[in-house]
Amino acid sequence: MTSSNTARWYLIQTKPRQEARAEEHLLRQHFECYRPLKAPAPLRGSQGTKSGEALFPGYLFIRLDCIHDNWYPIRSTRGVSRVVSFGGQPTPVRDELIEQLRQRLAQPQTMAAAPFSPGERVQVSGGSFSDIEAIFVSSDGEERSVILLNLLQREQKVRVPTRYLQCYS
Repeated sequence: MTSSNTARWYLIQTKPRQEARAEEHLLRQHFECYRPLKAPAPLRGSQGTKSGEALFPGYLFIRLDCIHDNWYPIRSTRGVSRVVSFGGQPTPVRDELIEQLRQRLAQPQTMAAAPFSPGERVQVSGGSFSDIEAIFVSSDGEERSVILLNLLQREQKVRVPTRYLQCYS
């Protein structure tokens, strides 16, 4: 539907949690869309993976020609809220940005090694449990960790941001 010479990428805001629906309906209308997804995460306790989450929740990119494409059907497409505009004019996104996103997301992502070993004593340095000693249990994703706290004479597993943990000294 687009002429490759004058087509540019634009940003579409979708209705909450309807990125996939908006993309599907735009593709049915023969628009070129791009919805960057994070790498799928393996599911715990089962075989398989969780489908990738949107890198930009609530948004997707669409390639349009300002001159030749009819923009009116976009606004009434299921899942679409609006075309992101400034000063009443849709704002183009640089082609280089889209290409960089595609290249970066195509590269295999490796999980960083856990900063602590299971069973290691750590100290919480922020949040509700600040200045409390704990035992590191495991990483829970890229930004959170599971620790074992001794609260009210009971051991309790708690998830905290990894950045709040430091080596016990």
